[in-house]
Amino acid sequence: MRNAAQLVLLLVVLSDLAILGTTRLSSCIRGVAAQGLLLGLLPVLVAPQVSVHAVALGMGTVLVKAIVLPWFLARAIREAAVRREIEPMVGFIASQLLGALALALAFAIAARLPLPALQQPLLVPASLATVMIGFIVLTTRRKAITQVVGYLILENGIYLFGLTQTESVPFLMELGVLLDVFVGVFVMGIVVFHINREFDSLDSTRLRELTD
Repeated sequence: MRNAAQLVLLLVVLSDLAILGTTRLSSCIRGVAAQGLLLGLLPVLVAPQVSVHAVALGMGTVLVKAIVLPWFLARAIREAAVRREIEPMVGFIASQLLGALALALAFAIAARLPLPALQQPLLVPASLATVMIGFIVLTTRRKAITQVVGYLILENGIYLFGLTQTESVPFLMELGVLLDVFVGVFVMGIVVFHINREFDSLDSTRLRELTD
């Protein structure tokens, strides 16, 4: 299973870079849904042995990250009648370069962290890269929906790092993390709805027009 886990981690990082380079909001959502599916496979692949805990965590991850949240975001796009991210604050080529830099930095940081030996050496670099790329998406995109996607990618990176401790973290705590993500995106969806209703736009920079 080690080779399969490494392949999945590689695909997670490639999905990060693909989301950075796409101009379509629908493609961003499909990318984060695919990433959620990949994350659902990892608890089983990285566990020392297949257990009910690992399978249940994987199934819950797929349900929340690959089905429920992408459906919620896709519905937000239909309601807002927007399809593309227009004029991001950082261009798509520059974003890809930032993503590559984040990936290199993640490997450099992971090599210096005082962590015990892991069966999956790519797990920590992939998690750090995903956190940084999520932050890049969150801070360099204008559309509120794309910023929600950035938040989800960032949380996916935190989730990946948590898999290094999957045997020691209580199951209820992991379910609590998934619930926090769901609630966070739900609140963001409400914000997106009100931005679109008040300004007829999902450009988050329009929030500067709010006055007391």
